Amino acid sequence: MIDQPHALSLAGITPKDFLRTYWQKQPLLIRQAFPNFTGLLSPGELIELACQEDAQSRLVIQRNKKWHLKHGPFRQAELARLPQKNWTLLVQDINHFLSSARDLLTQFRFIPHARLDDVMVSYAPIGGGVGPHFDSYDVFLLQGMGSRRWQISSQQDQQIIADAPLKILLNFQPEQEWILEPGDMLYLPPRYAHNGIAEEGDCMTYSIGFRAPSHQELITQFLVYLQDHLEIEEGWYSDPDLQLQSHPSLISQALHTKVSAILEKLKWNHEDIENFLGVYLSEPKSHVFFDQPSHPLPEVIFLQQAKENGIQLNLKSRLLSGNRTLYINGESYEVNPICYKELVKLADDHELPVFFDMCEESKRILYNWYVSGYLNIKMTSK
Repeated sequence: MIDQPHALSLAGITPKDFLRTYWQKQPLLIRQAFPNFTGLLSPGELIELACQEDAQSRLVIQRNKKWHLKHGPFRQAELARLPQKNWTLLVQDINHFLSSARDLLTQFRFIPHARLDDVMVSYAPIGGGVGPHFDSYDVFLLQGMGSRRWQISSQQDQQIIADAPLKILLNFQPEQEWILEPGDMLYLPPRYAHNGIAEEGDCMTYSIGFRAPSHQELITQFLVYLQDHLEIEEGWYSDPDLQLQSHPSLISQALHTKVSAILEKLKWNHEDIENFLGVYLSEPKSHVFFDQPSHPLPEVIFLQQAKENGIQLNLKSRLLSGNRTLYINGESYEVNPICYKELVKLADDHELPVFFDMCEESKRILYNWYVSGYLNIKMTSK
C-alpha cells in the first residue's frame, strides 16, 4: 500500500484568502499542492476494494462512441478482461477503508467537517474518463500516479446526452485546460463543467468532495425530523358550526380556515434547526454499517487502555458538535460543559491522544461509543 506523508500547500494562498477569493466563486489550479504525492493505494488495491460488498464502486466504459455504466461489487476476473484504454473504475468513500485517506481529509479542515463528504478514487488507463459533466458540489481533484488532462468551462449550457447512463454534457465547450501531474490539484466550484481524460500510463485521481444537499432534500428531511421530534398538543379536527353546502364536493372556506389554524401550530426554533442539522449531517449513508466488538472489553479495562494508548473514531464515523450537544452517526448527546470541552477535541481531531482524567459523563459516553463500534482504542506501534 502506498502511504506517504503529505501536507497541503495552497501555493502561497492562505485558507482565509482561498475561502474569500475562490470558494464557490472560481476555479484554482495548484501545482504541487501535495509535493511528492503519488497516491494512497495502488491500482491493484483499488481493484480489490471495488470487489468488496461494502464498497461503492462503478465502472464507466466508452465503446463505439457510446457510454456504458456498471455498478459493483465486481469480480477480479471481470476487471482483468477490460480493454487497454477508454474505461474508468471509481470507488467512493475510501476514507472508510484507509486511515491515510482520512488523514488526507484532515488537510482540508479549513472547510467545516459538516461540509466534507468523502474521498473518491478513479483509476483509468489512457483515454479513460467519465465524460464532460458538472457536479452540484465543490471538489478538489488531486492527481496521484500518472497524469490527467483536465478541460473546464463556465458554460451555462447544461443539456445532457439523452440516452447516456451518466449525465454527460451534450455541448461541452472547454475554455481552459491543463495536464495535472502527481501532487497537482484543481479546485472547482459547483456546477463548473469539466472533463478529465487519462494520459499515458496508469492514472489515479483523488476527488475530495463536499456535501451540498438540495433545498428540496433539506426541507423534506427537516419535515421528517419535525415529525419525529416536534410535540404538538393533542386535538382533533372539529366543526360543530358546520353549515349546509349547496355543493357537497366543495372544500369550503371554513374548512380551509380551520386547517390553516392547525398548521400554524407547526413552529420551530434555533435549537430545533441545530439538532436537525447535527442528526442529519452525521447520519451514515445507507450502505454504511458499524461492527460492534464481538467481545467488548469491560468498561474499566477499556478506560485503562484508552488512557494508555488513546482512542480514535472508526473511519466510518461522523462526529459533529453543536451548542453543548454532540452528534455522532445520527445520534445526539446533550452533555455538561466539562464533558463537551473534553469530547469536542475528538470531534475536531477524530482522535484523542493519551489522556489521564476525564469526567464520569465523558467516560460513560466514550464506552458507549466503543461498544457501538463508533470508536476504537489506538493501536500501539512496537
